[in-house]
Amino acid sequence: MLLCHDVSFARCMEQVLTLVVKLQTNDQQKELLVDMAVAFAGACTWINNNVNSNLTNRNSIQAVCYALVKKQFGLTANHVVRACARVGANRLTAKQKSKKVKGFKPTSFDCDARTFRFIEEGYLASISTTGKRVKIPMRVSNYHIGKLSGQNPTSAQVCQHKDGDWYVHIQLKSDAPKPIKTDKVIGVDLGRRDIAVTSTNKSWSGKEIQEKRDKYARVRASLQRKATQGTRSTRRRCRQIWQRLSGKERRYQQWLNHNISKVIINEAKQSQSVVAIEDLKGIRERTNQKPRSKTERRRSNSWAFYQLRTFLTYKGISEGVEVIAINPAYTSQTCHCCLHIGLRSNKSFKCSNKACNWIGDADLNGSLMIAIVGRSVNTPRGSELLACPIDSRATESPRIPCVG
Repeated sequence: MLLCHDVSFARCMEQVLTLVVKLQTNDQQKELLVDMAVAFAGACTWINNNVNSNLTNRNSIQAVCYALVKKQFGLTANHVVRACARVGANRLTAKQKSKKVKGFKPTSFDCDARTFRFIEEGYLASISTTGKRVKIPMRVSNYHIGKLSGQNPTSAQVCQHKDGDWYVHIQLKSDAPKPIKTDKVIGVDLGRRDIAVTSTNKSWSGKEIQEKRDKYARVRASLQRKATQGTRSTRRRCRQIWQRLSGKERRYQQWLNHNISKVIINEAKQSQSVVAIEDLKGIRERTNQKPRSKTERRRSNSWAFYQLRTFLTYKGISEGVEVIAINPAYTSQTCHCCLHIGLRSNKSFKCSNKACNWIGDADLNGSLMIAIVGRSVNTPRGSELLACPIDSRATESPRIPCVG
């Protein structure tokens, strides 16, 4: 999880990794956590209802209601501060979306360095509650052990997940390395037939994934039919299976995006390159305006391009690899050799310029074109890379070397 969302390294000097670790609570500890979450949510709701709704700054909210909240809900001073901060953050987010904060669920509470402490010996979480401070064992994996070794986290969030168990979301802050200064760019073309194709000719086919998603869609449709025709117990069982399938598909998609982004960032790090991707914001809204079948609409809407972009961004920051997003306009229709508009037919691309006449894979051409645009954005006088000679005879020796 990133502290900021901008791909610019000038603004991203600190990175925040959130580790989700399960707490192994007994009945008494679980009751204390529930009481703490109820008190914290009650304090947040009271602050939101009684403090001027225009206030979004934590300090401003705290100055108005600190003493009242501390006395009424029995929270520690630091928990009151965190409650004010949560209300301010939620108000700010709602304001950006032109909405209002409705309420707070009693399923989580925020902690700082005084209300949460990680104890490496025995891997315990020391958490302050309204009743008393408790030390709860954490269920850690080798990944958690590696990340938490020698760390002293100063913030965390204790949450009750849908399974009813309690987890702690530990935030680990670290300084990001300085970005690599280079004029090399790896272009990445994103799509549905091929999930990602790089300008270095690496690709990840989407055929297997599409077949898997189609299978899940058929099973969900079958469950829906059974639920509408069956008894109450049948409907309950169908909902349970539906939720399990949904989580399985989501986890598979997330796993695959992690693997693709890891390979791309590692290659960029080894070759000292910048990664250029298409800015596909709003692509679903644009493509859904076109007449398509229900199946095609579901297929194109089901893949998480933004998630892949997010994974590339935060992995790039941690490895010192800059990820830049470019305008995708005409990148799939322009020949990377001579910059003339070509003809694309499914997976093949043919340049319309007779002096060039390049023929090859359409997605590879798109990724090479993205790399060129990325270079033009990332280097001084880069606009010269996109200059196309007027005289068609000059295209026999284009300034951009033809690849493929």
